[in-house]
Amino acid sequence: MAGKAAAPGTAVLLVTANVGSLFDDPENLQKNWLREFYQVVHAHRPHFLALHCQEFGGKNYEASMSHVDKFVRELLSSDAMKEYTRARVYLDENFKSQEHFTALGSFYFLHESLKNISQFDFKAKKYKNVTGKEIYSDTLESTPMLEKEKFPQDYFPECKWSRKGFVRTRWCLADCAFDLVNIHLFHDASNLVAWETSPSVYSGIRHKALGYVLDRIIDQRFEKASYFVFGDFNFRLDSKSVVETLCTKATMQTVRAADTNEVVKLIFRESDNDRKVMLQLEKKLFDYFNQEVFRDDNGTALLEFDKELSVFKDRLYELDISFPPSYPYSEDSSQGRQYMNTRCPAWCDRVLMSPSAKELILRSESEEKVVTYDHIGPSVCMGDHKPVFLAFRMAPGAGKPHARVHKCCVVQ
Repeated sequence: MAGKAAAPGTAVLLVTANVGSLFDDPENLQKNWLREFYQVVHAHRPHFLALHCQEFGGKNYEASMSHVDKFVRELLSSDAMKEYTRARVYLDENFKSQEHFTALGSFYFLHESLKNISQFDFKAKKYKNVTGKEIYSDTLESTPMLEKEKFPQDYFPECKWSRKGFVRTRWCLADCAFDLVNIHLFHDASNLVAWETSPSVYSGIRHKALGYVLDRIIDQRFEKASYFVFGDFNFRLDSKSVVETLCTKATMQTVRAADTNEVVKLIFRESDNDRKVMLQLEKKLFDYFNQEVFRDDNGTALLEFDKELSVFKDRLYELDISFPPSYPYSEDSSQGRQYMNTRCPAWCDRVLMSPSAKELILRSESEEKVVTYDHIGPSVCMGDHKPVFLAFRMAPGAGKPHARVHKCCVVQ
């Protein structure tokens, strides 16, 4: 039975997971990942469950196709999910199209007890009942139940084969319409370049792409609705500020390439203490001597350097973060809490929402905690990203003021 009998409203669980690692080492990682995921589902017992995946299929989609099929079958037919009798799965498998491929996978599960749920048809501009389990893949551009775009190549020209973009679906639950947007933004290509300026050039690229998505989902083509945007935003800590803080009493050594004179490495050493190396920085190396600083108190001391969302403070809301940075964890299946020394740990994976969506989820008239924002598998290897989830209850009648606007009762 979904939900707790004493708690009113509809239980909702939104999960984002960059799952690329699962398909690079499926034998060791997928079983653990699914077990941890099912535990969260069981703990929160949602009526409506959305799972947004990025890098679905891993780095080599064609080679991973059999693993993809197995993963999807497991999610749809496992005993842990047997009460979810309706499902919609949207997989971008069009890996041969450099123009369109995003490697995004969106899964939506509806509990058997959930009655008044419908999905929006963007082509017909009306809501439709959701029955049975259906999988859509390959060319999602022709599917009227979603909108999908890959970001233009000129957004990130130094990356010849970028798979970044977004997929949007719209749902109506208990007279409340809302968009769910699966998103994957651009990464930091070089730690050295990220360190040069504050904010970094990569932060600016992500700002542009996220602004584009927000403008797109509130444009005039469709009636406005609340929205939840959750995925791998690739948000990074302000590198220059972090390094200055971590290495306050250090001296910096610059290593240049002999042929080009280009900076290839920065070494930060303690001024005393036998000039112990504190941090080594290369294009794809961030090797700090004490990883505990990223885990102590869930990395709270570093949140002041998490600045990228501040640009959108009037358009996007996030609950307080109380979990450690979600990336980059070791992909060694025996290491659940260890970070890789490739990047500065950061909260890349997030669940964000519009101001109106915030109003929907925070209306609790009791003292009971009805909202949880956390990560999955804190001590288990889940790949290089820890999944992040938001669990909440949508209050009865929360969307009533908007019901007429969104015509949610008109289901075709």
